[in-house]
Amino acid sequence: MILNVSGISKAFDGTEVLNDISFHIEEHEKAALVGINGAGKSTLLKAIINPSFADEGQVVCAKNTEIGYLAQHQELSHKCSIYEELLSVRSDLLELDEALRASEKRMAELSGPQLEEEMRSYASMSERFERSGGYSLVSEVKGVLKGLGFSEEDFGKETGTLSGGQKTRVALGRLLLTSPDLILLDEPTNHLDMPAIEWLENYLLNYKGAVLIVSHDRYFLNRIVTKIIEIENGRSRVYSGNYDAYSEKKEQIRKAEYAAYVKALDERKHQEAVIAKLKSFNREKSIRRAESREKMLSRMETPEKPVEISSEMHLRFVPSVTSGKIVLTAEHLSAGYDGLTLFSDQDLLITRGEHVLLIGANGTGKSTLLKILNGQVEPLDGSFDYGTNVFSAYYDQEIQLLHDDKTIFEELSDAYPSMNNTEIRSALAAFLFTGDEVFKQIAALSGGERARVSLCLLMLSNANFIMLDEPTNHLDIRSREVLESAIRAYEGTVLIVSHDRYFVNKTASRILDLTNGKLISYIGNYDYYLEKKADAERAAGIEESVETDTSLPTQSKLDWQKQKEEEARIRKLKNDLTRTEKRIEELESENAAIDARFEDPAIASDPEELTKMSCRKDEILGQLEELYEKWELLQTEE
Repeated sequence: MILNVSGISKAFDGTEVLNDISFHIEEHEKAALVGINGAGKSTLLKAIINPSFADEGQVVCAKNTEIGYLAQHQELSHKCSIYEELLSVRSDLLELDEALRASEKRMAELSGPQLEEEMRSYASMSERFERSGGYSLVSEVKGVLKGLGFSEEDFGKETGTLSGGQKTRVALGRLLLTSPDLILLDEPTNHLDMPAIEWLENYLLNYKGAVLIVSHDRYFLNRIVTKIIEIENGRSRVYSGNYDAYSEKKEQIRKAEYAAYVKALDERKHQEAVIAKLKSFNREKSIRRAESREKMLSRMETPEKPVEISSEMHLRFVPSVTSGKIVLTAEHLSAGYDGLTLFSDQDLLITRGEHVLLIGANGTGKSTLLKILNGQVEPLDGSFDYGTNVFSAYYDQEIQLLHDDKTIFEELSDAYPSMNNTEIRSALAAFLFTGDEVFKQIAALSGGERARVSLCLLMLSNANFIMLDEPTNHLDIRSREVLESAIRAYEGTVLIVSHDRYFVNKTASRILDLTNGKLISYIGNYDYYLEKKADAERAAGIEESVETDTSLPTQSKLDWQKQKEEEARIRKLKNDLTRTEKRIEELESENAAIDARFEDPAIASDPEELTKMSCRKDEILGQLEELYEKWELLQTEE
């Protein structure tokens, strides 16, 4: 065990955030902290880094454990380049490299015993340098920077000029290069595009140390973690497995707890009814029995009502007008800025009812395309047209036109005066605003709450074609699930830019991949896109080897064909094995049944039936002998 957290509690201004939080992390384990925004996940990470930050509890690490921590916001004060910032992580190796260079100069000037002494010192330093990874440091730094989405042109940028997201990526790179025994990551994927997230996934999967991650990226968690620590209502609960396993188990527990709560309430009502009935008899004996039951009832503990979380949409968002079959047509679209072309000569067709998810690396022009389609940016070339009866609406994460002086309820009622109070509350409840929460001031809302209000307003609009730019940013997992349900239930057409692969997988009927200035369409969700993209890349790799090396074209094809033939052979072998095992099981069962019938006295007195059964048993044993041999042979071939 590398980390043990026991009884951690923390309150702010009298409000309890964490209450008796306990869990442990094993060496090499990958775990996640999950919970709604404000649950206390970042607070818990701070308590692990600085145990005195907590009001109560204890944090114990294994001896000599080095912990690395990535907070959500970073300040880099060093006046150096991105490349130098990461190199500085291994200042010991840089100093050793300088010492080696200085030694080389001295050796050029020395002779005799002094040279021999210098050579011994140089050999010792060189061995230390190699053992510590000095010769691979430069390539490792460049690999990490490129993996996190920095191009070689970015390496020279001064850290002071970077955006908040870029600084976080640099800080993440520094942390990974230090290779601590335990890494604490607070929302590491927030400022990463899909390629960078996939790179980080592979890096962490192969990381030798332990990792504790706070993240709302469910696809990321599914791939990385084997333990989920949930923080809910200030308390913790630990689940084994990835995010999907946690989600399934949590739902089972929630249903069981709710059933226990309902059963306890029913039992209490039953006892109260019995007590009332006994008292109504108005006899001394009955009254004593009623009093006895009352004492028992007073000692009966009623379970606390479980938190009811429903991610299912009970409110369907239906456009008031149905659009024509063709929703959007774009021809020969080109976009760019400052002499840089993002994409050129691209055509696009979107039809009614499609849920199109636009994906791609940062800087490829996804948001620009949405802004072109909404008239905010002029294309360099090309044109687009909306179809018949198409009414569009646009959600830009950076432009949320809400009124700070209004409450959430007023924001909706003023925007849609025809809706009554019940309809407004139902719409807000679908986006997790219930009870008195609907009267919160817009000015007091968090980024995630503002996003939910904006999305609710958008879904209620008369639009039958909605375009969303990174709608899951600032949303916790619970809010993302609600949005997914809303999108799936939406009967209009959607075009969404997103890097949330879980969200894309749940909502897409078609994927548009904007890569290398081209739009490539895949009918299906994200998993289907990955499968088809991998197939295309494999096929492209084979074609490329054919074109670039004339000495190997036939061999490449033969190798590929051989691989496919081998896969087909293994599939056939497994099918044969399954059928053989099934037949053996059937015959063994029939043989056992015959043996049981032999013991039946009625059968024992029937010579004809005994003969028939004996013949059948001989047939079965003969067939089984052949099947056993076949099974053994198949096992050998496998």
